[in-house]
Amino acid sequence: MPKVDFSDYQISGFYDEMFKDVSDVRPSYELFKRSLESLSLKKLSLLQHSTDRAQLSMGMTFNVYSDNQGVERILPLDIIPRIVSGADWDTLSKALQQRIVALNLFIDDIYNDQKVLKDKIIPKELVLSSASYLKECIGLKPPQNVWSHISGTDLIRGGDGKFYVLEDNLRCPSGVSYMLENREILKRTFPEMFEKLHVRPVHDYSHYLRDMLESLTTVDKPNIVVLTPGIYNSAYFEHAYLAQQMGAELAEGRDLVVQDDFVYMMTTKGLQKVDVIYRRVDDEFIDPSVFNKDSLLGTPGLFKAYLKGNVVLVNAPGAGVADDKAVYAYIPRLIKYYLGEEALIPNIKTYICAESQDCKYVLENISQLVVKQSDGSGGYGMLIGPHSTKKEQDEFVIKIKNNPRNYIAQPMINLSRVPTLCDNTIEGRHVDLRPYVLYGKDIKVIPGALTRVALKKGSLVVNSSQGGGSKDTWVLDS
Repeated sequence: MPKVDFSDYQISGFYDEMFKDVSDVRPSYELFKRSLESLSLKKLSLLQHSTDRAQLSMGMTFNVYSDNQGVERILPLDIIPRIVSGADWDTLSKALQQRIVALNLFIDDIYNDQKVLKDKIIPKELVLSSASYLKECIGLKPPQNVWSHISGTDLIRGGDGKFYVLEDNLRCPSGVSYMLENREILKRTFPEMFEKLHVRPVHDYSHYLRDMLESLTTVDKPNIVVLTPGIYNSAYFEHAYLAQQMGAELAEGRDLVVQDDFVYMMTTKGLQKVDVIYRRVDDEFIDPSVFNKDSLLGTPGLFKAYLKGNVVLVNAPGAGVADDKAVYAYIPRLIKYYLGEEALIPNIKTYICAESQDCKYVLENISQLVVKQSDGSGGYGMLIGPHSTKKEQDEFVIKIKNNPRNYIAQPMINLSRVPTLCDNTIEGRHVDLRPYVLYGKDIKVIPGALTRVALKKGSLVVNSSQGGGSKDTWVLDS
């Protein structure tokens, strides 16, 4: 069986994370490339097969809501890691800290003094019309004035080699369990490489997470609960995994009860007081007596208990307004307003369809743009203009005209690529990067990330629900 060989590897037209050109490997990949080339393709394929089996044995599965078969799937883990130099990571880390501080100041402002709206830094109507802006949170002051304690900002590297922010995830960012388990699998697959390359560890994420959650309450030895929608949620594996790793309880809304504005969990030993809830449910499903009276999910009275300071909710309700893709366009301006600094990582140019000039441009150039729902996620509700049909474009024109506030558009960015094992050959596949940030008394950027990879040839959609997979992300010391 032939050895791994990159002589036919194609890199033209895209920024490749491993190669500068066919004959010039990037320094962070040199040692790993030599290690790969010492293996046969058969051996590499066997290692990949073992990786797939390991994921199944660990229960690393998810459900796709659009799949009526109800079949659980693994998130395919490609055996070739994405390697990030220490210098690149340290730059990203500073930028992520800057961004999360500014976003928390923004969220706190719009629910309290609203100075940013009075100063017309961002249009008032744009903020107040956001589906994620909760009037019930006006006047709210969460612990330490931090609204988003756990965030997962999506980054991409463009054809120019620079990183850009694709979107912010300040509500219930998912995927961190895959980052952690991917690492455990790859450490067994390439054990010698971790020592030789001095890969920064991520295994202590769960400890940092618990420490951060405990720091939000004055209760000694607080009782922490991970709140899940239940076993049919696409990320249930992660909810159960994090609860187990932190030594916390896993509960659904029906497992909790509110008495005298305090929250309790029903157990076989009776009611147990709950102090901190790491919620993995959307705002509208927290408390049916406040947000969605038709919902069977949630716990009646939970929001009132939170307002009275008798329980901590992480992340805070209402933080999702900063995830609105129309608000996203103003974030560099918000960083300047709150911190007096230029954004360390730029946004992608964004056209807001709620603004007439932008809308006119989008409608005239829709075949060249990526159109997204301002409150969408998971790769749904979007049009990739250059890869779409005339019929699909026409359908989106109608949608935009009917509800311009609900859409934004961006130029299509050719995401960077990483070598990926594809049917016994190695080909470049497009990737993004989701680092995780914990914000309590201080800010901790975990030195690793979930790299999502578009496994379909030529595809730019990396979401697991759209056929994407993942890679372990190795951050080097230098």
